[in-house]
Amino acid sequence: FRIGPCISKPQKFIGVGLNYSDHAAETGMATPKEPIIFMKATSCLSGPNDDVKIPKKSKKTDWEVELGFVIGKRAKYVSEKDALDHVLGFFLVNDVSERNFQKNKGLTWDKGKGFDTFGPIGPYIVTTDELPDFQNLNMFLEVDGKRMQTGNTNQMIFNISQLVSYMSSLMTLYPGDICCTGTPPGVGENMKPPKFLLGGEKVKLGVDKLGEQNHKVIT
Repeated sequence: FRIGPCISKPQKFIGVGLNYSDHAAETGMATPKEPIIFMKATSCLSGPNDDVKIPKKSKKTDWEVELGFVIGKRAKYVSEKDALDHVLGFFLVNDVSERNFQKNKGLTWDKGKGFDTFGPIGPYIVTTDELPDFQNLNMFLEVDGKRMQTGNTNQMIFNISQLVSYMSSLMTLYPGDICCTGTPPGVGENMKPPKFLLGGEKVKLGVDKLGEQNHKVIT
């Protein structure tokens, strides 16, 4: 049987870039002074064990294990102190990204983030009251059994409260809106030499208490 996405029709799917201090160091880029925000097309949503499809003309499809959260109560200009009152819970995300489209096609990252199958979420949501240690969760990602990413949510530059407050100052957040909050080191583009998904690989990822995802990469 298939497990579908743990949120079916979010109005918004917001991403946060370069939000782990150890990942920022890996890229050689300066630590952001404000959160880097981008949008993933809601049509990219897929289930936690669905295939990931390489887009046409792609040579740089990459992986990113991330902590996701879903808004439970409308948020507009909320303070950091009150931000968590607006979060329903947390889930696992693979923020699949095509680096050439993301970085070499003119300005916005969105072009490399929204392809079909690029938003596997779930398998389930864990509510905030059930996951008080969400800022101290171990996370991993493997490709064909080889560990690529190892991290912990305690390395976030901007924590969940800061992100919710910041994003709610840019746009109204509605129940069902989702966000992926950044990735630890070990993405393919930063390897020497770089390594990308070309088809045929098996990708496995997980975050403490939020389950695992398993994907076959297809062309």
